[in-house]
Amino acid sequence: MKKTLNIGMIGYGFMARTHSNAWRRVGNFFDLDYTPVLKTVCGLDAAEAEAFAQRWGYAKSTTDWHEVVADKEIDLIEICVPNNIHAEIAIAAAQAGKMIICEKPLALDAAQALQMTEAVEAAGLPNLASFNYRRIPAVTLAKQLIDEGRLGKIFHYRANFLQDWTISSDVPQGGMATWRLDAKAAGSGVTGDLLAHCIDLALWQNGAINSVNAMTETFVKERKNVETGKMEPVGIDDACTFFCRFDNGSLGNFESTRYARGHKALFTFEVNGEKASLAWDLHDLHRLAFFDHADGGLTRGWRTIHVTDGEHPYMSHWWVPGLAIGYEHSFVHQAADFVMSLSSGKTVGATFRDAYETQRVCDAVLQSASSGQWVNL
Repeated sequence: MKKTLNIGMIGYGFMARTHSNAWRRVGNFFDLDYTPVLKTVCGLDAAEAEAFAQRWGYAKSTTDWHEVVADKEIDLIEICVPNNIHAEIAIAAAQAGKMIICEKPLALDAAQALQMTEAVEAAGLPNLASFNYRRIPAVTLAKQLIDEGRLGKIFHYRANFLQDWTISSDVPQGGMATWRLDAKAAGSGVTGDLLAHCIDLALWQNGAINSVNAMTETFVKERKNVETGKMEPVGIDDACTFFCRFDNGSLGNFESTRYARGHKALFTFEVNGEKASLAWDLHDLHRLAFFDHADGGLTRGWRTIHVTDGEHPYMSHWWVPGLAIGYEHSFVHQAADFVMSLSSGKTVGATFRDAYETQRVCDAVLQSASSGQWVNL
């Protein structure tokens, strides 16, 4: 008989929907030793929390996260709320003996992330930071090809994440909808929100970063605060560019902005090696571009790998070859990996420790941009 995994969801916004959808679907496509049970959802507004519970199938709702953490029936706490309350909830959950999945970035800064990491490690609890792009099959395949040595020595890693949703000065800061523009709630702007994804993949695929040189810009200096109704200074970065050195000797180039008109979520990376190169684009997420210098001269060139075959990562659980999957499936894969790790005892990333290393790079990037100097990690 399967065991149950009772889930307490803290938050009912966009990310809570992606995680809830994953838990509802994962058992249909993956053979698991645990049956996920959506037990309780927690949010600020009682009526909205109850509506979320009804829509997604949670047994009950509450407005007090302490109640969820203290519930002895709940096994796993999901943290899908603004960054400034991640640490308090996670540390309390660890002390209560709960497994934890937390949205990224892990915390406001590396010091806070380390406190969270040490809390879950001291408790010996399974933990995961939700860097979901690791679980897109084409991205996982890129990692596999790099680990197999197909690219040889790595020379360059470059990535960007571009959006355009904050260009208007009329977009406010604070509140439930635009807390990402409020430094007190978010910690940073595009560095923690967008570049954290790029950095996590870079560390996972290409190893540690040892030094960074960055610049940031805040294009709109003041915005109305939703909660106070007053115009207040903007404390987050609207755009960030940095270059870096990796421990393996390769160079990195990263860019993120919310001021790239026409881009809603342009996330790309490219890795150039001695033998081959590869590239990926979120807009065409089921394809991986690959160039192998060993190919014959007449046919040498970039090829597109359509990552939908059963031998590709995760794809044997879905449709027949040629039929693509999408963004939401990365969260299903994340849920599956987490549950299967409970049975195997094998830790899967990105753990809190991994997320702490990403946070260290984010902090170094912001420090470099502030000082105008290289920062060593």
